[in-house]
Amino acid sequence: MKKNTKIYVCLGIVLLVIVIFFAAGPLYVINEGQQVVVTRFGQIVTSHTQAGLYIKVPFIDTVTTYPSRILSLDGDDARIPTKENQFIIVDTTSRWRISDPALFYQSFKTLDTAYNKLSDVIDSSTRTVITRNRLSEIVRSSNIINEQTEGSSETQVAGINDDDSAEIEALVNVSNQNENVVKGRDALCNEMAEDARKMVGEYGIELIDIVPRQIKYSDELTQSVYNRMIKERNQVAQAYRSLGEGKKAEWLGKLENERRTIESEAYRKSEETKGKADAEAAAIYTEAYSQDPSFYEFWKTMESYKNTMGDFDATYSTNMDYFKYMYSPAGRR
Repeated sequence: MKKNTKIYVCLGIVLLVIVIFFAAGPLYVINEGQQVVVTRFGQIVTSHTQAGLYIKVPFIDTVTTYPSRILSLDGDDARIPTKENQFIIVDTTSRWRISDPALFYQSFKTLDTAYNKLSDVIDSSTRTVITRNRLSEIVRSSNIINEQTEGSSETQVAGINDDDSAEIEALVNVSNQNENVVKGRDALCNEMAEDARKMVGEYGIELIDIVPRQIKYSDELTQSVYNRMIKERNQVAQAYRSLGEGKKAEWLGKLENERRTIESEAYRKSEETKGKADAEAAAIYTEAYSQDPSFYEFWKTMESYKNTMGDFDATYSTNMDYFKYMYSPAGRR
């Protein structure tokens, strides 16, 4: 009887130990998208990156879980000078992941600490790359804008020929050609990421990329840019006005020359027509005179009276040959 009692006691103790063991949580689960680091008394025992069920030593081992998915980090607005010493506001975003959880634990232990360190590294790399490149390299990725504007300048869009376009460009004295891009924004983003990877690789972090989310002028530079744009637009407008005034004077000159040419030609034709008419009239008069010379003389004298007598204020003598048909009783002398 006592022997059975000892067996039951032993079994009870074993069951109690087993219950306590499992109650202490010797098993832990790693879900998809997670990775863990197991530490014992502050020392790293192991790490796991695959999902599954794992065993740890209860009360002794500590499991720290990290995400294995790709994480994002949005940087703060940074005021950075370009190679031309033009200050711009750059806002970046980056993607990264924990590639070595054990090394990551040794470096940071918590995600918040990693975010702060990674933010400093990305800001430093962004500033380094931007300060040694021109603004056009930062905001553009190719020279396609130059190819599109070739042969499609403002003057050509307005329907002005090449000569007028050259004249306007000479008046404006503003080049529409944009700077050629040598690297471009994509290449600079890669440079930023490569520069940052050199500093974060030892932390168990894989930096995927760095992308400028927003680039804008600083406040003091924005007004200067607006003023320059207004000045250039005013120059273009004044060039159009000058060209228009020149074209107006040119067309008015052409119209005046054409008017004079038309009037001269009309006068020539009218004089020519008058000459032909006078010749025909003279021929008719000559033919009539040859048929009855006395009647012709009488008719011409009557026309002369009609044209000249109204201009005489007084007549002091009619005893002259001119009045032979007026005062002769027979109408002739």
